[in-house]
Amino acid sequence: MAHSPGLLAVVRSEWIKFRSVRSTVIGTLIMLILTIGIGVLIGLAVKGHLASMNPVERASLDPIQLATGGILFAQFAVGVIGALVITAEFSSTSIRTTLAAVPNRLQLITAKGIVLSSVLFVVGEIACFIAYFDGALIFHGTIAALPSLSQGKTLQAVLLGGVYLTLMGLFGFGLGLILRQSAGSISTYTSLLLILPILVFLLPSSWQNSITRYEPSVLGQAMRSTTGVLRGGTPVFSTWESAAILAAYCVVVLGAGVVLMQRRDA
Repeated sequence: MAHSPGLLAVVRSEWIKFRSVRSTVIGTLIMLILTIGIGVLIGLAVKGHLASMNPVERASLDPIQLATGGILFAQFAVGVIGALVITAEFSSTSIRTTLAAVPNRLQLITAKGIVLSSVLFVVGEIACFIAYFDGALIFHGTIAALPSLSQGKTLQAVLLGGVYLTLMGLFGFGLGLILRQSAGSISTYTSLLLILPILVFLLPSSWQNSITRYEPSVLGQAMRSTTGVLRGGTPVFSTWESAAILAAYCVVVLGAGVVLMQRRDA
């Protein structure tokens, strides 16, 4: 049996791969730009309509959700990054060289997961905090003024925005391990975020609320909510319940990916 290098050496190798592959670097920059840029656009658009909102609409405003609204777009970027971390190697057949150097497949997957989650967490948190401060500037002096980071659940909501992006990146990574194809993994990930909510909308209304709160995007919004209720009155799980459910999704998908990676040939 071939000797496998230590985990730290494999992590270093995977870090070099991550920062030297154009697709993952560009994807990370896109995630950063979308989180900040879309958040600014949403903030400016909402600010222009504050005066015309009725009392019910004003009461339902969650400033943190508005400031970090770009996450709803950035979540697609992190899913693509997560999938490409593994599928790019299968597409180019370089996975064979990788496995020859690191025959311990669990160690390889762990190293890739460490690099991916570390990058997404750091960049995601930077993006969320910048989005928060941009939102604070945009809504300063209005009825939607953002509370300070020391107030209530504000800091928690901003921090969990970065956690959500990290978990969704790992979810995409898990799909990549299972499907091994970039197109298939990305289309499956996108379908879960876009098509599934449409299908749920077609169900009887009595079923919709029960199912909707399990959708990844809704769980992400619940994680960033400071009110416990989403705009429109959609019932959601509590902050930490939502985080736990999303983490469970990642564990299941990654677990399936690890099992298949161990059993299948490269």
